Amino acid sequence: MPQRQFDLIAFDWDGTLFDSTALITRCIQAAVADVGGTVPTTRDASYVIGMGLMQALAHAAPDVPLEKYPLLGERYRFHYTRHQRDISLFEGVLPMLAHLKERHHLLTVATGKSRGGLNEALRSVELVGVFDGSRTADETAGKPSPLMLNELMSEFGVTPERTLMIGDTTHDLQMALNAGCASVGVSYGAHEPDAFHVLHPRHVAHSVQELRDWLATHA
Repeated sequence: MPQRQFDLIAFDWDGTLFDSTALITRCIQAAVADVGGTVPTTRDASYVIGMGLMQALAHAAPDVPLEKYPLLGERYRFHYTRHQRDISLFEGVLPMLAHLKERHHLLTVATGKSRGGLNEALRSVELVGVFDGSRTADETAGKPSPLMLNELMSEFGVTPERTLMIGDTTHDLQMALNAGCASVGVSYGAHEPDAFHVLHPRHVAHSVQELRDWLATHA
């Protein structure tokens, strides 16, 4: 077995572990339509995935007035809640996480979801206890601020050099860069991988199996 290179591995949630990108995009578009804003394109709605909810909706719907943001968030949550049971972990995620736990990596989540949303997702896919820690956008700063990673590293006493961030958006990779951590991108989520290279990920994986194989050798 190769020597462990990283003690702490932080995963983004939506689009990295959880196959929710298309649903989130549709829910953003529906929420904007509900409050009378200009409905963003699929590309623009996908771009904001990974940000905190209000930050994402503001970016996706710049013509929606500030006083309508609470309603915009409410309508997004309404649409998402109706369909959240329709989505699940990407195939191969559970065996990959089990393999990493066998190697005694600390496994964490750094996500733009709310704490309530992440807890519900963890319950729905029976992942309670798999992760050693997590941070959400509503309890710390949203991506690409390094605060989520800084707090996780501080909690577990791990240095940036021994921490790896894995995500499907430029927000994830920029957060890792801002925190002084290595990163790996995945191309099967919200952002086109062409934008990843300027953020210097160690690798870009095109499937969960490829990600698992890379981690087995390089993490």
